[in-house]
Amino acid sequence: MVIVRGSLGRTDCAFPALFFTALFAATVLMSGPSYAEQSAPSPPPGVAPALIDDLVAGNRILADLGVVDGFGHLTVRNPARPDHFLMSRSLAPALMTTGDVMEFDKDGNAVDQQGRAIFLERFIHAEIYKARADVMAVVHTHSAGVIPFSVTRTPMQAMFHSPAFLAAGVPVFELRDQFGQTDMLVRNNEIGAALAKTLADKNVVLIRGHGDVVVGPNIPMAVFRAYYTDVNARLQMQAITLGGPINYLTPEEGVKAEVVNTQIMPRAWDLWKRNLAARRAAN
Repeated sequence: MVIVRGSLGRTDCAFPALFFTALFAATVLMSGPSYAEQSAPSPPPGVAPALIDDLVAGNRILADLGVVDGFGHLTVRNPARPDHFLMSRSLAPALMTTGDVMEFDKDGNAVDQQGRAIFLERFIHAEIYKARADVMAVVHTHSAGVIPFSVTRTPMQAMFHSPAFLAAGVPVFELRDQFGQTDMLVRNNEIGAALAKTLADKNVVLIRGHGDVVVGPNIPMAVFRAYYTDVNARLQMQAITLGGPINYLTPEEGVKAEVVNTQIMPRAWDLWKRNLAARRAAN
């Protein structure tokens, strides 16, 4: 007999050993292997494995940092085909593996879908890559910190040097202006193009009542900016509750601080990747 004890140490029930073994096996079969274990398609031609690794790491780091939960996504432009981008199949960012990476064309169509579920809001990424040749990575989050600034008249502004990229301004995309009453999702290229137009040359755009989109010249910087956008939003909210005028960074300070951030950002990226690897090894 196998005794199964509850969380308080009491004996809840007893199963015959064979029955318990069968039950465990059935549970494993029901949960199933990850997609990477089932298929693990080859990465797109010309894409370095290191870039795929960073894409996976970036998604998982955003989850570790609390910037995304079960929703949200990080993508990267395909260096071998700059009008294409790489993105996970539709699943929680914390669960992404190298086998989940998919390639999408300039309009957000999957190149080789293989029956895999894909993100509805892939059009966010497709249209930003079209509009901004300088953007190599895009993050979309539903960060709780930024939501209040998307639904009020208080603009998000840079509080300190790490989110200095916000000092250039943070526009808000309002779907109602062009699309009336919607489900709040960027579900097609037309909405994605309007969002990209609102983003313009900025690094962050808020989506009213939805979240934000952050862009960067590479995966590490996009992750860095997504994290510090959320940190800045929370600190700004705290400062507002203290009352009185807030001494934000000026645009000039933002430009100068961003030069330094570009130089030191790899320190944070290295730490986040090491922490991620340590947790995975522990499990």
